[in-house]
Amino acid sequence: MEKYFKLKENGTDVRTEVIAGVTTFLSMVYILAVNPNILSAAGMDSAAVFTATAVSAFFGTLFMAFFANYPIALASGMGLNAYFAFSVCIPMAKAGINDPWKIALTAVLVEGIIFVLLSLTNFREKLVNDVPSNLKYGITAGIGLFITIVGLKGAGVVIGSESTLVDLGSVSTPQFVLAMIGFVIICVLVHYNVPGAVLWGILLTWIMGIIAQLTGWYHVDPAKEVYSLIPSLSGASFIPKAPTMFAFDFAWVGKNIVEFAVIVFSFLFVDLFDTVGTLIGVASKGGLLDENGNLPRAKGALLSDAFGTILGACFGTSTVTSYVESTAGVAAGGRTGLTAVVTGVLFLISLFFSPIFLAIPGFATTPALVYVGLLMLTSVKNMDFDSDIADTAGGFMAIIMMPFTYSIANGIMFGMITWVLLKVITKKAKDIAPVMWVAFFLFALRLGTLAYGIGFH
Repeated sequence: MEKYFKLKENGTDVRTEVIAGVTTFLSMVYILAVNPNILSAAGMDSAAVFTATAVSAFFGTLFMAFFANYPIALASGMGLNAYFAFSVCIPMAKAGINDPWKIALTAVLVEGIIFVLLSLTNFREKLVNDVPSNLKYGITAGIGLFITIVGLKGAGVVIGSESTLVDLGSVSTPQFVLAMIGFVIICVLVHYNVPGAVLWGILLTWIMGIIAQLTGWYHVDPAKEVYSLIPSLSGASFIPKAPTMFAFDFAWVGKNIVEFAVIVFSFLFVDLFDTVGTLIGVASKGGLLDENGNLPRAKGALLSDAFGTILGACFGTSTVTSYVESTAGVAAGGRTGLTAVVTGVLFLISLFFSPIFLAIPGFATTPALVYVGLLMLTSVKNMDFDSDIADTAGGFMAIIMMPFTYSIANGIMFGMITWVLLKVITKKAKDIAPVMWVAFFLFALRLGTLAYGIGFH
Protein backbone atom coordinates (compact mmCIF):
# COMPACT_ATOMS: atom_id res chain seq x y z
CA MET A 1 0.00 0.00 0.00
CA GLU A 2 2.86 2.36 0.78
CA LYS A 3 4.44 1.69 -2.61
CA TYR A 4 1.22 2.14 -4.59
CA PHE A 5 -0.60 4.90 -2.69
CA LYS A 6 2.54 6.75 -1.54
CA LEU A 7 1.22 7.25 1.99
CA LYS A 8 4.37 8.82 3.50
CA GLU A 9 4.80 11.14 0.55
CA ASN A 10 1.26 12.41 1.15
CA GLY A 11 1.75 12.74 4.91
CA THR A 12 -0.67 10.02 5.97
CA ASP A 13 -0.80 6.41 7.19
CA VAL A 14 -3.04 3.35 6.92
CA ARG A 15 -5.01 4.07 10.12
CA THR A 16 -5.78 7.64 9.05
CA GLU A 17 -6.81 6.53 5.57
CA VAL A 18 -9.15 3.85 6.95
CA ILE A 19 -10.82 6.31 9.31
CA ALA A 20 -11.17 8.81 6.46
CA GLY A 21 -12.71 6.14 4.21
CA VAL A 22 -15.29 5.21 6.85
CA THR A 23 -16.08 8.91 7.37
CA THR A 24 -16.66 9.47 3.66
CA PHE A 25 -18.91 6.39 3.51
CA LEU A 26 -21.00 7.57 6.43
CA SER A 27 -21.33 10.99 4.81
CA MET A 28 -22.70 9.68 1.50
CA VAL A 29 -24.30 6.30 2.25
CA TYR A 30 -27.67 8.10 2.30
CA ILE A 31 -27.62 7.67 -1.50
CA LEU A 32 -28.46 3.98 -0.98
CA ALA A 33 -31.79 5.05 0.50
CA VAL A 34 -32.42 8.13 -1.64
CA ASN A 35 -31.54 6.82 -5.11
CA PRO A 36 -33.99 3.87 -5.12
CA ASN A 37 -36.71 6.25 -3.90
CA ILE A 38 -36.07 8.73 -6.70
CA LEU A 39 -35.57 6.26 -9.55
CA SER A 40 -38.59 4.19 -8.51
CA ALA A 41 -40.63 7.27 -9.49
CA ALA A 42 -39.32 6.64 -13.01
CA GLY A 43 -40.83 3.14 -12.97
CA MET A 44 -37.67 1.25 -11.97
CA ASP A 45 -37.56 -1.54 -9.41
CA SER A 46 -36.19 -0.03 -6.18
CA ALA A 47 -34.41 -3.23 -5.07
CA ALA A 48 -32.63 -3.54 -8.42
CA VAL A 49 -31.69 0.15 -8.27
CA PHE A 50 -30.28 -0.37 -4.77
CA THR A 51 -27.99 -3.12 -6.05
CA ALA A 52 -26.94 -1.09 -9.07
CA THR A 53 -26.23 1.95 -6.89
CA ALA A 54 -24.03 0.03 -4.45
CA VAL A 55 -22.13 -1.93 -7.11
CA SER A 56 -21.48 1.08 -9.35
CA ALA A 57 -20.34 3.10 -6.32
CA PHE A 58 -17.92 0.29 -5.44
CA PHE A 59 -16.38 0.09 -8.91
CA GLY A 60 -16.44 3.84 -9.60
CA THR A 61 -14.68 4.59 -6.33
CA LEU A 62 -12.05 1.91 -6.99
CA PHE A 63 -11.45 3.45 -10.41
CA MET A 64 -10.71 6.76 -8.67
CA ALA A 65 -8.40 5.04 -6.19
CA PHE A 66 -6.29 3.23 -8.79
CA PHE A 67 -6.49 5.59 -11.77
CA ALA A 68 -5.87 8.84 -9.89
CA ASN A 69 -4.91 7.94 -6.27
CA TYR A 70 -7.36 10.49 -4.85
CA PRO A 71 -9.48 10.18 -1.66
CA ILE A 72 -12.64 10.82 -3.65
CA ALA A 73 -15.68 8.52 -3.75
CA LEU A 74 -18.21 8.16 -6.56
CA ALA A 75 -21.88 7.16 -6.64
CA SER A 76 -25.10 7.96 -8.47
CA GLY A 77 -25.22 11.74 -8.43
CA MET A 78 -27.85 13.83 -6.68
CA GLY A 79 -29.44 16.18 -9.19
CA LEU A 80 -28.56 13.85 -12.02
CA ASN A 81 -30.87 11.17 -10.60
CA ALA A 82 -33.60 13.80 -10.19
CA TYR A 83 -33.14 14.90 -13.81
CA PHE A 84 -33.26 11.22 -14.86
CA ALA A 85 -36.58 10.61 -13.10
CA PHE A 86 -38.47 13.89 -13.15
CA SER A 87 -37.20 15.68 -16.27
CA VAL A 88 -36.83 12.69 -18.59
CA CYS A 89 -38.80 9.63 -17.51
CA ILE A 90 -41.99 11.06 -16.01
CA PRO A 91 -42.73 13.50 -18.90
CA MET A 92 -42.08 10.69 -21.41
CA ALA A 93 -44.38 8.35 -19.48
CA LYS A 94 -47.12 10.99 -19.55
CA ALA A 95 -46.61 11.20 -23.32
CA GLY A 96 -47.41 7.49 -23.55
CA ILE A 97 -43.87 6.15 -23.98
CA ASN A 98 -43.38 2.75 -22.38
CA ASP A 99 -40.45 2.13 -20.03
CA PRO A 100 -38.87 5.57 -20.51
CA TRP A 101 -36.17 4.68 -17.97
CA LYS A 102 -34.62 2.40 -20.61
CA ILE A 103 -34.20 5.44 -22.86
CA ALA A 104 -32.72 7.44 -19.98
CA LEU A 105 -30.25 4.63 -19.23
CA THR A 106 -29.27 4.64 -22.91
CA ALA A 107 -28.58 8.38 -22.65
CA VAL A 108 -26.44 7.80 -19.56
CA LEU A 109 -24.48 5.12 -21.42
CA VAL A 110 -23.85 7.42 -24.39
CA GLU A 111 -22.93 10.25 -22.03
CA GLY A 112 -20.33 8.02 -20.37
CA ILE A 113 -18.83 6.97 -23.69
CA ILE A 114 -18.60 10.61 -24.81
CA PHE A 115 -16.96 11.51 -21.50
CA VAL A 116 -14.33 8.81 -22.01
CA LEU A 117 -13.45 10.30 -25.39
CA LEU A 118 -13.44 13.85 -24.01
CA SER A 119 -11.37 12.82 -20.98
CA LEU A 120 -8.65 11.40 -23.21
CA THR A 121 -8.11 14.93 -24.53
CA ASN A 122 -8.12 18.35 -22.87
CA PHE A 123 -11.50 19.20 -24.38
CA ARG A 124 -13.40 18.47 -21.18
CA GLU A 125 -11.42 21.04 -19.21
CA LYS A 126 -11.70 23.55 -22.08
CA LEU A 127 -15.45 23.07 -22.20
CA VAL A 128 -15.69 24.03 -18.54
CA ASN A 129 -13.56 27.13 -19.03
CA ASP A 130 -15.63 28.35 -21.98
CA VAL A 131 -18.93 28.47 -20.12
CA PRO A 132 -19.47 31.72 -18.16
CA SER A 133 -18.95 31.43 -14.41
CA ASN A 134 -22.34 32.90 -13.58
CA LEU A 135 -24.02 30.20 -15.63
CA LYS A 136 -22.02 27.48 -13.88
CA TYR A 137 -22.95 28.80 -10.45
CA GLY A 138 -26.54 29.45 -11.47
CA ILE A 139 -27.00 25.91 -12.76
CA THR A 140 -25.60 24.46 -9.52
CA ALA A 141 -27.90 26.67 -7.43
CA GLY A 142 -30.90 25.82 -9.61
CA ILE A 143 -30.28 22.10 -9.17
CA GLY A 144 -30.15 22.72 -5.43
CA LEU A 145 -33.60 24.33 -5.51
CA PHE A 146 -34.92 21.56 -7.73
CA ILE A 147 -33.68 18.82 -5.38
CA THR A 148 -35.21 20.74 -2.48
CA ILE A 149 -38.67 20.93 -4.01
CA VAL A 150 -38.50 17.23 -4.94
CA GLY A 151 -37.74 16.43 -1.29
CA LEU A 152 -40.43 18.71 0.10
CA LYS A 153 -43.01 17.30 -2.30
CA GLY A 154 -42.13 13.77 -1.24
CA ALA A 155 -42.99 14.53 2.39
CA GLY A 156 -46.14 16.51 1.58
CA VAL A 157 -44.56 19.75 2.79
CA VAL A 158 -45.26 21.32 -0.60
CA ILE A 159 -48.44 20.31 -2.44
CA GLY A 160 -50.19 21.29 -5.65
CA SER A 161 -52.95 23.90 -5.65
CA GLU A 162 -55.40 24.90 -8.39
CA SER A 163 -55.66 28.46 -7.08
CA THR A 164 -52.07 29.25 -6.14
CA LEU A 165 -50.18 26.56 -8.12
CA VAL A 166 -48.31 25.40 -4.99
CA ASP A 167 -49.31 25.48 -1.35
CA LEU A 168 -48.22 24.36 2.11
CA GLY A 169 -49.18 20.81 2.99
CA SER A 170 -50.96 19.72 6.15
CA VAL A 171 -48.66 20.63 9.03
CA SER A 172 -50.30 18.03 11.30
CA THR A 173 -49.20 14.95 9.35
CA PRO A 174 -46.30 12.95 10.78
CA GLN A 175 -44.58 13.04 7.39
CA PHE A 176 -44.52 16.86 7.40
CA VAL A 177 -43.50 17.23 11.03
CA LEU A 178 -40.83 14.54 11.07
CA ALA A 179 -39.28 15.69 7.78
CA MET A 180 -38.84 19.20 9.19
CA ILE A 181 -37.45 17.86 12.47
CA GLY A 182 -35.05 15.67 10.50
CA PHE A 183 -33.69 18.66 8.60
CA VAL A 184 -33.06 20.51 11.85
CA ILE A 185 -31.31 17.41 13.24
CA ILE A 186 -28.95 17.29 10.24
CA CYS A 187 -28.14 20.98 10.62
CA VAL A 188 -27.38 20.55 14.32
CA LEU A 189 -25.19 17.50 13.68
CA VAL A 190 -23.31 19.34 10.93
CA HIS A 191 -22.76 22.26 13.31
CA TYR A 192 -21.10 19.91 15.81
CA ASN A 193 -19.07 18.16 13.06
CA VAL A 194 -20.69 14.77 13.67
CA PRO A 195 -19.46 12.26 11.02
CA GLY A 196 -22.28 10.98 8.81
CA ALA A 197 -24.64 13.81 9.79
CA VAL A 198 -26.86 13.29 6.74
CA LEU A 199 -27.16 9.55 7.33
CA TRP A 200 -27.94 10.09 11.01
CA GLY A 201 -30.62 12.59 10.02
CA ILE A 202 -32.28 9.99 7.80
CA LEU A 203 -32.07 7.20 10.39
CA LEU A 204 -33.34 9.34 13.28
CA THR A 205 -36.26 10.60 11.15
CA TRP A 206 -37.09 7.00 10.27
CA ILE A 207 -36.91 5.92 13.94
CA MET A 208 -39.22 8.77 14.93
CA GLY A 209 -41.59 7.58 12.20
CA ILE A 210 -41.58 4.05 13.65
CA ILE A 211 -42.40 5.50 17.07
CA ALA A 212 -45.21 7.52 15.46
CA GLN A 213 -46.60 4.33 13.92
CA LEU A 214 -46.41 2.40 17.21
CA THR A 215 -48.22 5.21 19.06
CA GLY A 216 -50.95 5.46 16.42
CA TRP A 217 -50.03 8.89 14.99
CA TYR A 218 -48.79 7.44 11.70
CA HIS A 219 -51.56 5.37 10.10
CA VAL A 220 -50.63 2.63 7.63
CA ASP A 221 -52.87 2.64 4.55
CA PRO A 222 -51.42 0.81 1.51
CA ALA A 223 -54.38 1.99 -0.60
CA LYS A 224 -53.06 5.54 -0.17
CA GLU A 225 -49.44 4.41 -0.58
CA VAL A 226 -48.76 4.86 3.14
CA TYR A 227 -46.80 1.76 4.11
CA SER A 228 -45.51 0.35 7.37
CA LEU A 229 -42.25 1.89 8.55
CA ILE A 230 -41.23 -1.19 10.50
CA PRO A 231 -39.03 -3.40 8.31
CA SER A 232 -40.37 -6.92 8.05
CA LEU A 233 -37.27 -9.08 8.15
CA SER A 234 -39.18 -12.36 8.32
CA GLY A 235 -38.61 -13.97 4.97
CA ALA A 236 -36.58 -10.98 3.80
CA SER A 237 -33.59 -11.87 1.69
CA PHE A 238 -30.25 -10.32 2.52
CA ILE A 239 -28.96 -11.64 -0.80
CA PRO A 240 -28.86 -8.62 -3.14
CA LYS A 241 -31.45 -8.58 -5.90
CA ALA A 242 -29.93 -8.81 -9.36
CA PRO A 243 -29.71 -5.38 -11.02
CA THR A 244 -31.41 -4.58 -14.31
CA MET A 245 -28.55 -5.25 -16.70
CA PHE A 246 -28.12 -3.64 -20.14
CA ALA A 247 -31.73 -2.42 -20.30
CA PHE A 248 -31.18 -0.03 -23.22
CA ASP A 249 -33.66 1.15 -25.86
CA PHE A 250 -31.76 1.99 -29.03
CA ALA A 251 -34.89 1.54 -31.18
CA TRP A 252 -36.50 4.69 -29.73
CA VAL A 253 -33.24 6.58 -30.08
CA GLY A 254 -33.08 5.85 -33.81
CA LYS A 255 -36.51 7.40 -34.33
CA ASN A 256 -36.03 10.43 -32.04
CA ILE A 257 -32.49 11.67 -32.57
CA VAL A 258 -33.16 15.33 -31.65
CA GLU A 259 -34.98 14.48 -28.42
CA PHE A 260 -32.27 12.03 -27.47
CA ALA A 261 -29.47 14.49 -28.28
CA VAL A 262 -31.01 17.05 -25.91
CA ILE A 263 -31.29 14.47 -23.12
CA VAL A 264 -27.67 13.38 -23.58
CA PHE A 265 -26.45 16.99 -23.75
CA SER A 266 -28.25 17.90 -20.54
CA PHE A 267 -26.75 14.87 -18.76
CA LEU A 268 -23.34 15.83 -20.15
CA PHE A 269 -23.59 19.43 -19.08
CA VAL A 270 -24.82 18.83 -15.54
CA ASP A 271 -22.35 16.00 -14.91
CA LEU A 272 -19.49 17.97 -16.41
CA PHE A 273 -19.62 20.84 -13.95
CA ASP A 274 -20.67 18.66 -11.05
CA THR A 275 -17.59 16.46 -11.51
CA VAL A 276 -15.00 19.14 -12.19
CA GLY A 277 -16.35 21.38 -9.42
CA THR A 278 -16.28 18.50 -6.93
CA LEU A 279 -12.77 17.43 -7.90
CA ILE A 280 -11.39 20.94 -7.55
CA GLY A 281 -13.28 21.57 -4.29
CA VAL A 282 -12.18 18.34 -2.60
CA ALA A 283 -8.60 18.65 -3.86
CA SER A 284 -8.41 22.24 -2.65
CA LYS A 285 -9.63 21.29 0.82
CA GLY A 286 -7.03 18.51 1.01
CA GLY A 287 -4.16 20.60 -0.34
CA LEU A 288 -3.91 18.34 -3.39
CA LEU A 289 -3.70 21.09 -6.04
CA ASP A 290 -0.31 22.00 -7.48
CA GLU A 291 1.41 25.38 -7.16
CA ASN A 292 -0.53 26.69 -10.18
CA GLY A 293 -3.87 25.70 -8.71
CA ASN A 294 -4.27 22.81 -11.16
CA LEU A 295 -5.31 19.26 -10.36
CA PRO A 296 -2.53 16.70 -10.98
CA ARG A 297 -3.67 13.41 -12.52
CA ALA A 298 -6.88 15.13 -13.61
CA LYS A 299 -7.19 12.87 -16.65
CA GLY A 300 -7.26 9.75 -14.46
CA ALA A 301 -9.89 11.31 -12.19
CA LEU A 302 -12.11 12.30 -15.13
CA LEU A 303 -11.73 8.86 -16.70
CA SER A 304 -12.79 7.28 -13.40
CA ASP A 305 -15.97 9.33 -13.50
CA ALA A 306 -16.62 8.38 -17.13
CA PHE A 307 -16.03 4.64 -16.65
CA GLY A 308 -18.17 4.71 -13.50
CA THR A 309 -21.01 6.26 -15.49
CA ILE A 310 -20.80 3.60 -18.23
CA LEU A 311 -20.75 0.80 -15.66
CA GLY A 312 -23.64 2.37 -13.74
CA ALA A 313 -25.77 2.55 -16.90
CA CYS A 314 -25.03 -1.11 -17.65
CA PHE A 315 -26.09 -2.11 -14.13
CA GLY A 316 -29.19 0.11 -14.21
CA THR A 317 -28.64 3.39 -12.37
CA SER A 318 -28.31 7.08 -13.21
CA THR A 319 -25.05 8.94 -13.82
CA VAL A 320 -22.20 8.07 -11.45
CA THR A 321 -20.15 11.07 -10.39
CA SER A 322 -17.68 12.33 -7.77
CA TYR A 323 -19.22 13.21 -4.39
CA VAL A 324 -18.61 16.48 -2.60
CA GLU A 325 -19.15 14.55 0.64
CA SER A 326 -15.63 13.22 0.05
CA THR A 327 -14.53 16.43 1.77
CA ALA A 328 -15.62 14.78 5.05
CA GLY A 329 -12.99 12.09 4.58
CA VAL A 330 -10.39 14.64 3.51
CA ALA A 331 -11.15 16.64 6.65
CA ALA A 332 -10.52 13.43 8.62
CA GLY A 333 -7.05 13.18 7.10
CA GLY A 334 -7.61 11.19 3.91
CA ARG A 335 -5.06 12.06 1.23
CA THR A 336 -4.73 9.04 -1.08
CA GLY A 337 -6.69 6.43 -3.00
CA LEU A 338 -6.58 4.12 0.03
CA THR A 339 -9.35 6.27 1.51
CA ALA A 340 -11.40 5.63 -1.63
CA VAL A 341 -10.69 1.87 -1.46
CA VAL A 342 -12.11 1.71 2.08
CA THR A 343 -15.22 3.66 1.04
CA GLY A 344 -15.76 1.45 -2.01
CA VAL A 345 -15.47 -1.78 -0.01
CA LEU A 346 -18.04 -0.50 2.50
CA PHE A 347 -20.47 0.16 -0.37
CA LEU A 348 -20.00 -3.45 -1.49
CA ILE A 349 -20.65 -4.75 2.05
CA SER A 350 -23.81 -2.61 2.29
CA LEU A 351 -25.31 -4.73 -0.52
CA PHE A 352 -26.22 -7.35 2.05
CA PHE A 353 -28.31 -4.92 4.11
CA SER A 354 -30.77 -3.98 1.37
CA PRO A 355 -33.95 -4.90 3.35
CA ILE A 356 -33.03 -2.24 5.89
CA PHE A 357 -32.11 0.49 3.43
CA LEU A 358 -35.18 -0.16 1.25
CA ALA A 359 -37.52 0.09 4.25
CA ILE A 360 -36.56 3.73 4.78
CA PRO A 361 -39.59 5.86 3.78
CA GLY A 362 -39.54 8.81 1.40
CA PHE A 363 -40.20 11.42 4.08
CA ALA A 364 -37.12 10.23 5.98
CA THR A 365 -34.93 11.05 2.98
CA THR A 366 -36.52 14.51 2.61
CA PRO A 367 -34.13 16.06 5.19
CA ALA A 368 -31.17 14.75 3.17
CA LEU A 369 -32.53 16.15 -0.09
CA VAL A 370 -33.23 19.53 1.46
CA TYR A 371 -29.80 19.71 3.07
CA VAL A 372 -28.04 18.74 -0.18
CA GLY A 373 -30.14 21.43 -1.86
CA LEU A 374 -28.88 23.91 0.73
CA LEU A 375 -25.26 22.98 -0.01
CA MET A 376 -25.76 23.41 -3.75
CA LEU A 377 -27.61 26.71 -3.36
CA THR A 378 -24.60 28.26 -1.63
CA SER A 379 -22.97 28.60 -5.07
CA VAL A 380 -25.13 31.72 -5.48
CA LYS A 381 -22.64 33.62 -3.32
CA ASN A 382 -20.03 33.10 -6.04
CA MET A 383 -22.18 34.80 -8.69
CA ASP A 384 -21.39 38.35 -9.77
CA PHE A 385 -24.68 40.22 -10.03
CA ASP A 386 -22.92 43.46 -10.98
CA SER A 387 -21.32 41.96 -14.08
CA ASP A 388 -22.45 41.97 -17.69
CA ILE A 389 -26.27 41.73 -18.00
CA ALA A 390 -25.97 38.56 -20.08
CA ASP A 391 -24.01 36.84 -17.29
CA THR A 392 -26.44 38.04 -14.63
CA ALA A 393 -29.67 37.25 -16.48
CA GLY A 394 -28.39 33.93 -17.83
CA GLY A 395 -27.42 32.70 -14.38
CA PHE A 396 -30.71 33.94 -12.94
CA MET A 397 -32.79 32.12 -15.56
CA ALA A 398 -30.88 28.91 -14.86
CA ILE A 399 -31.73 29.23 -11.17
CA ILE A 400 -35.45 30.00 -11.43
CA MET A 401 -36.48 27.81 -14.37
CA MET A 402 -35.38 24.55 -12.75
CA PRO A 403 -37.70 24.58 -9.73
CA PHE A 404 -40.47 26.63 -11.38
CA THR A 405 -40.76 24.35 -14.42
CA TYR A 406 -39.77 21.21 -12.47
CA SER A 407 -37.00 20.48 -14.94
CA ILE A 408 -33.21 20.72 -14.72
CA ALA A 409 -32.97 20.63 -18.51
CA ASN A 410 -35.26 23.66 -18.84
CA GLY A 411 -33.06 25.63 -16.46
CA ILE A 412 -29.92 24.89 -18.47
CA MET A 413 -31.76 25.60 -21.71
CA PHE A 414 -33.21 28.99 -20.75
CA GLY A 415 -29.99 30.04 -19.00
CA MET A 416 -27.87 29.39 -22.09
CA ILE A 417 -30.35 30.79 -24.61
CA THR A 418 -30.76 33.96 -22.54
CA TRP A 419 -27.00 34.41 -22.24
CA VAL A 420 -26.31 34.03 -25.98
CA LEU A 421 -29.21 36.25 -27.04
CA LEU A 422 -28.19 39.06 -24.69
CA LYS A 423 -24.57 38.84 -25.83
CA VAL A 424 -25.68 39.24 -29.44
CA ILE A 425 -28.16 42.05 -28.69
CA THR A 426 -25.61 43.98 -26.61
CA LYS A 427 -23.08 43.63 -29.47
CA LYS A 428 -20.75 41.31 -27.58
CA ALA A 429 -21.08 38.29 -29.85
CA LYS A 430 -17.29 37.98 -29.91
CA ASP A 431 -17.49 36.78 -26.28
CA ILE A 432 -19.48 33.70 -27.31
CA ALA A 433 -17.27 30.61 -27.41
CA PRO A 434 -17.96 27.90 -30.04
CA VAL A 435 -19.30 25.52 -27.40
CA MET A 436 -21.91 28.09 -26.37
CA TRP A 437 -23.05 28.48 -29.98
CA VAL A 438 -23.45 24.70 -30.18
CA ALA A 439 -25.49 24.70 -26.98
CA PHE A 440 -27.61 27.63 -28.19
CA PHE A 441 -28.60 26.02 -31.48
CA LEU A 442 -29.25 22.65 -29.86
CA PHE A 443 -31.53 24.16 -27.24
CA ALA A 444 -33.20 26.46 -29.78
CA LEU A 445 -34.04 23.34 -31.78
CA ARG A 446 -35.42 21.80 -28.60
CA LEU A 447 -37.66 24.85 -28.04
CA GLY A 448 -38.88 24.54 -31.59
CA THR A 449 -39.92 20.93 -31.06
CA LEU A 450 -41.80 21.93 -27.90
CA ALA A 451 -43.51 24.84 -29.65
CA TYR A 452 -44.89 22.53 -32.35
CA GLY A 453 -45.76 19.75 -29.95
CA ILE A 454 -43.09 17.36 -31.16
CA GLY A 455 -41.86 14.83 -28.61
CA PHE A 456 -42.58 14.78 -24.88
CA HIS A 457 -43.13 17.75 -22.53
